[in-house]
Amino acid sequence: MSKKILIINPFGIGDVLFTTPLIHTLKDAFPGVGIGYLCNRRSLAVLENNLFLDYLFVYERDEFEAVRRKSFFLWLGKINLLLNEIKKERFEVCLDFSLNRQYGFFSWYCGIPERIGYDFKNRGNFLTKKIRLSGYTGKHVIEYYLGLLKFLNLEVKYRNPEFYLKEEDLAWAEQFLADKQVDVDNLLVVLIPAGGKSWGKDSYLKHWPVENFARLADKIVEKYKATIIILGDSSEKEICSSLKNNMHYGALDLSGEITINQLGALISKAGLVITNDGGPLHIAVALGRKTLSFFGPVDPAVYGPYPLDPQRHAVLFKELDCRPCYQNFRLKTCSKDRLCLKGITLQDAEEALAKLLNLGE
Repeated sequence: MSKKILIINPFGIGDVLFTTPLIHTLKDAFPGVGIGYLCNRRSLAVLENNLFLDYLFVYERDEFEAVRRKSFFLWLGKINLLLNEIKKERFEVCLDFSLNRQYGFFSWYCGIPERIGYDFKNRGNFLTKKIRLSGYTGKHVIEYYLGLLKFLNLEVKYRNPEFYLKEEDLAWAEQFLADKQVDVDNLLVVLIPAGGKSWGKDSYLKHWPVENFARLADKIVEKYKATIIILGDSSEKEICSSLKNNMHYGALDLSGEITINQLGALISKAGLVITNDGGPLHIAVALGRKTLSFFGPVDPAVYGPYPLDPQRHAVLFKELDCRPCYQNFRLKTCSKDRLCLKGITLQDAEEALAKLLNLGE
């Protein structure tokens, strides 16, 4: 097969990482195929070093909307420039995970004859092969994504998410740890107290209370003599600073100071990553790290670590009759003050941590 294939996924880092087993399966089945990817700007970072991608295109909706508000004609020119870039590559197949007719129109406009995807709420007008979908439920998103390979008569060969790092980022992480005199023979724990940025102003609904993170961090230092590194992006500096200030022991806070690939490089050096539901969790999973994660409104069976290996990944949540309250891409109003997250105790986290590290009392 010498076809060129375009993958479209405009969502967050986790969702994009969920497509990486599919990318690997495609490249393994068709070594000569050229694979392109259309994503948003933030997710680009987890794809730019992917060994199996040949073309990358960025559609950042907010950037395009900012241009449109200034001038419709400038916006039209910007859209045409992007679509003509895609069009000139003459892709023959599109795997569209956007659930949005706008992206279906893009692939149609670019002259891609075979357009495959999920038809959510009859938005799949431009798809030539599709599966009706009301939402992701009952199985992991990765399994949904891999399900589209049946239209290409492919058997799934890879299922684990993949994230590739440059040598320069790994070297940076090693130098950083050396400069800070971090004993690499001791336990290094990465804490990410925010996350879920793709939810925008509602991202806090995914966060385990920061004071709990601080208490847990102190316990880890006391019990395991660990080094703590706090990570987050520039918009999360306040919560990361709050975590550090609430700790009784020291921690290295790099929030807002490093790139996503540098974040990945530091995670790759960690013995454990403790985080909320969000992109950094899936970076850690893809890099083979042990993870302790907190889930509230979202079903971890659908959006959690995959595959869920209890020896490597501990997922904590409180089972309530109202959760998961995020279903079919809609979030219900919380009437229980996030009890699903606030109800996860420090003891719950400590016990899960001890099992992961095989270090009981």
